[in-house]
Amino acid sequence: MQLPLQITARGFALSDAAKSDIRAKAANLDRYYDGIISCRVVVEGPVKHHRTVPFTVSIDLSVPGAELVVDRQTNTDLYVAIRDAFDAARRRLEDYARLERGAMKLHETSPRGRVIRLFREEGYGFLETPDGREIYFHRNSVLHPGFDRLEIGTEVRFAEEEGEKGPQASTVAIVGTRGL
Repeated sequence: MQLPLQITARGFALSDAAKSDIRAKAANLDRYYDGIISCRVVVEGPVKHHRTVPFTVSIDLSVPGAELVVDRQTNTDLYVAIRDAFDAARRRLEDYARLERGAMKLHETSPRGRVIRLFREEGYGFLETPDGREIYFHRNSVLHPGFDRLEIGTEVRFAEEEGEKGPQASTVAIVGTRGL
């Protein structure tokens, strides 16, 4: 880590063992992303007469171009709260590193189309894409509420793949229903 670690305790005195645990876990984050600029850890403790109230650990990591925040990991055991917060920070760093190197795709919306032909008895149909292509789909590819609810002109989202006889929709969902 390029800058020193900043540890803040609120509502109680943080033991040397807990500080040492935080330092070790913070140093370990460099294994997942070596461009960390700074790390701030805030540990909030329960008020003395409320021992059942959990410890809260928040971590703020500065990396080039972003702030990665792990907000409010809680547990009645201080060391479990610290572990959970650093596990979450590790996952955020791994995601950030994948995104930075282009290994993680941003969620794209599925393409839309509309039903142009239905062959109900045979259990298949065709979609038309906005660019005018026709794509085959089978009744088993249609998500709930299902093939029987489709009509000519129904707007759908679909996932396309190459079939034996050309493009086909592997998954079809009626727009406005849960699915793609």
